[in-house]
Amino acid sequence: MLVLGVESSCDETGVALYDSAHGLLAHALYSQIAMHNAYGGGG
Repeated sequence: MLVLGVESSCDETGVALYDSAHGLLAHALYSQIAMHNAYGGGG
């Protein structure tokens, strides 16, 4: 079985593609942390 997982929060979004026979095929993360840091935010 092929599964696409998507996670989203206020400032990050992640996706992963998983195959039950082959394991994790791909993943990606997009974060706005660098953008927040440029303006003094981001922790």
